[in-house]
Amino acid sequence: MTDVDHSQFAGGEAPAEKVTDVSGTGIPIRGNDIDTDQIIPARFMKVVTFDGLGQFAFFDQRFDDEDNEKEHPFNEEQYQGANLLVVNANFGCGSSREHAPQALMRWGIDAVVGESFAEIFAGNCLALGIPTVTADEDEIVALQDFVEENPDADIDIDVENETITYGETTIDADVSEAQRKALVEGVWDTTALMNANQGAVKATARSLPYVPDDHIPAASDGSDNGDAGDATGAGDD
Repeated sequence: MTDVDHSQFAGGEAPAEKVTDVSGTGIPIRGNDIDTDQIIPARFMKVVTFDGLGQFAFFDQRFDDEDNEKEHPFNEEQYQGANLLVVNANFGCGSSREHAPQALMRWGIDAVVGESFAEIFAGNCLALGIPTVTADEDEIVALQDFVEENPDADIDIDVENETITYGETTIDADVSEAQRKALVEGVWDTTALMNANQGAVKATARSLPYVPDDHIPAASDGSDNGDAGDATGAGDD
């Protein structure tokens, strides 16, 4: 079986962007158990691609049945352009729809800070390179208060060292070890990771009796010398 060693990218060029820190202004969304149906209603999921989903983020919380605006942070002028979402507990619960983080990303969100996240939602965010960073309840509420009082103030999320800095305050945060490693080393994008390990992927494909040889694509440069290490130097175990 072929093994892909992520550590080979830690000190050099990674297949995806390394996300060691994220900075910007915040937008607070208060409330526990905000589910994926609130983040992106199901009727907006009938799309071929994710393009354009951002405009529908929190749609039913932002508009009434006649499409009149309701009070919601995503509608407020002072938060337009904010890229750090600050939420409370169990954010992203409900269905496993990947459209939820896709909609947030296309709105402009680069990271989400909260008390806790649904596991599948956090995983879907990681697949897009979006950190989901947690802190204690009191610290999150204080950060939300700060954002409301200072909507133009910068916030810095240090993913690698697990801290959040705003104003004169720095708080300890938590990023799951698997997520932190993937983001910091730039191996969170599985498609890019597989592309960077074409030799290892092809070697695995050749070892599977149900994959015909003519179904194994050539390397991206058009070559195909059959060497398991032809793209990355990775080989067979």
